[in-house]
Amino acid sequence: MRNISELVNGLFDKNDKDAYNCFKELVSASEQSKDVYQFFDTFVEMMDNENSYVRTRGLLLISVNAKWDLGCKINGIIDKYLYYIMDDKPITARLCVKALPNIAKHKPELIDDIRAALHKANPQQYAASMQPLVHNDIKAALKTISELAQADSGLT
Repeated sequence: MRNISELVNGLFDKNDKDAYNCFKELVSASEQSKDVYQFFDTFVEMMDNENSYVRTRGLLLISVNAKWDLGCKINGIIDKYLYYIMDDKPITARLCVKALPNIAKHKPELIDDIRAALHKANPQQYAASMQPLVHNDIKAALKTISELAQADSGLT
């Protein structure tokens, strides 16, 4: 594996294939240790990128690093993150929605905010072919998050 800093820089590569390979390596590293979490602020900045691929990579890296977020940085940016549930690009929106259960799993205090944003989401802004896909993603995320909430409340 390459140096984590090099991989993070590679997320912005003009060659989408190379950038995606860096992303995959960072996801793998994030699942194993907290070493990638130190670049959390970079991932937050990526959410504002005009390139939807870069936005998506930032959103997903935030989600996969939720388990390392002991400083509650996600709590501070959750409203901004939830905005991308209805990104201009339906693929980015779909991937954002699919990443939310992982955030809910590691940040149960955000479950109510996440559920509220998902309930407000309106897939009608997308082409007719994409609307049912986004709707089903939202429905699946809500189901998973409800199950997490029930499990969490059963522990307390």
